[in-house]
Amino acid sequence: MSQVRRRRTIPKTAKPKKKSGAKQKLHPTLFQGRFRFVVFGLCSVFFAIIAKAAWIQVIAPDRLINEGDMRSLRTETREVQRGLITDRNGEMLAVSVPVEAIWADPKVFVDKNGDKDARRWQALAEILDQDADALAARLKKNPKRRFVYLKRQVTPAMAEYVRKLRIPGIGLKPESRRYYPAGEVIAQLIGITNIDDKGLEGLESQYDDWLTGSASKFKVRKSRDGKVVENLAIIEEGENSNDLRLSIDMRLQSMAYEELKIATKFHMAASGSIVILDVATGEVLAMVNTPSYNPNQRSNLKSYTMRNRAVTDTFEPGSTVKPLVVATALTEGVAKPDEVVDTSPGWRYLGGSRVSDFKNYGKLDITHILLKSSNMGTSNLALRMDVDVLLDSYARFGFGDFSGVNLPGESTGVLSRRSRWSEHERATLSFGYGLTVTPLQLAQVYSVLANGGRRHPLSILKLRPEQLPQGDQVVPEWVANEVIHMLSGITGPDGTAKKAYIEGYTVAGKTGTAQKAVAGGYGDDYVTSFAGVAPAENPRLAIAVVINDPKGESYSGGSVAAPVFAKVMANALQLLNVAPMTQSQQAAAKTAKRGERNDRS
Repeated sequence: MSQVRRRRTIPKTAKPKKKSGAKQKLHPTLFQGRFRFVVFGLCSVFFAIIAKAAWIQVIAPDRLINEGDMRSLRTETREVQRGLITDRNGEMLAVSVPVEAIWADPKVFVDKNGDKDARRWQALAEILDQDADALAARLKKNPKRRFVYLKRQVTPAMAEYVRKLRIPGIGLKPESRRYYPAGEVIAQLIGITNIDDKGLEGLESQYDDWLTGSASKFKVRKSRDGKVVENLAIIEEGENSNDLRLSIDMRLQSMAYEELKIATKFHMAASGSIVILDVATGEVLAMVNTPSYNPNQRSNLKSYTMRNRAVTDTFEPGSTVKPLVVATALTEGVAKPDEVVDTSPGWRYLGGSRVSDFKNYGKLDITHILLKSSNMGTSNLALRMDVDVLLDSYARFGFGDFSGVNLPGESTGVLSRRSRWSEHERATLSFGYGLTVTPLQLAQVYSVLANGGRRHPLSILKLRPEQLPQGDQVVPEWVANEVIHMLSGITGPDGTAKKAYIEGYTVAGKTGTAQKAVAGGYGDDYVTSFAGVAPAENPRLAIAVVINDPKGESYSGGSVAAPVFAKVMANALQLLNVAPMTQSQQAAAKTAKRGERNDRS
């Protein structure tokens, strides 16, 4: 059956819509489901962000804070420079100057191929005075290391040159270097420090804790370029270093060193020492030694030049102890100032051994026993006393004891205490054999005599007026003054130290010439010395000069050590503005002293 396709017919009642040229106004249709979905999604994201932020900042912030701190928090150390050492007038003797150290981070160097620029790397190697290939191999040997010193204490100019090379893994670190402006003049006394600024010798070692401060440590926050953006806290409070002000007067120190250096060279001596003391206070104004060394140049440093011989080396003092024998005899009442002693025939056997003078001086008063340096005269006085009385007197003057300067390596010398002494040993003890002393102790003995018999502890530090010690009375004041008066003729025609004469000043002192002990007895080498004070009328300074093993025809204390004493003492008195006395003033002073002695009699 065939199907007939019918056409769609439009009813007559329906009217077709009219077409208009104007656009129709359409209104959007709100799909409620889609809208809710979008709003819900946006709110979810917003609340998720808030929740995450709350979680990070409130509930569990530790991990990210820790990671942030690891990237920005640093501990910064602020080093403290080592304290200054100055003389009594404030002149610099030891000062720390800023320098830098060149270091490397092998890990960074390897990771960034620090030696890829051959020209820059070769320039660095030349600065370090090393082979470029060997230096690179050294850093590549252990690439996990983070710090290696390449060169320390380089100059600022060298550090700036390295900084401009900009080699990956190569950095600079600030540090300090000790510099000694006075150089060899005071080297043994001041000492030196090591490369880490720790004291090794001398005062640098003895007062290391005082001179060294401790670094302060701070927690800071740094930016990516290494700048501090926030100071957070003090981790460790540091301690400032302290300065050290010495009793040394560099004017006297420099002058004494020059004179000693000339003398030891002229006499071809093995070594020498000079000590200058302030009689009234016991302060050490100068302490010099030869040979010396330059503490700023240590490439050829020799250990024997570093020894402070004035306090470490001992010697038999010889005739310089004779004034102590006279002072002890006067104190004990076994002799009188105007007594005459017969020294004829100029020699004597005691205990099977000979004691003798240079020649037969005959009858000598106590003053001329000292001026002529008579061994027979002092032996006579010593044998009148018990040996322990003489030894106790030596000890009170400072022999066999520390001086009080508190210097490293100080020797007390040897002052024997035995139960049995032969007559010969007692006699030799009176002219400086059988005991050993240091140059510092010898200077101290004469400062005691010059200070009216009062012994002060010696000081290497400058003392304030309230710090001056009272001291101990070693011998009566009149005895000390009497001995100084006796010694004031040492530079006269009857004395053994004419070369110690100083124009305008009266010198009181004593020469010493002692043979050096060797195995089995005494050899042919000598230690010559001169110790004295000036001006004798009102002593200001005590000086001891010791020259070890002079060569040549002249080796006595009067010809070797006395001239050095005269030059040093004269210059020192002028530098300290001690006015000289005219001959009439000196004669008047002697007359007054003579009157005082007559009054005591």
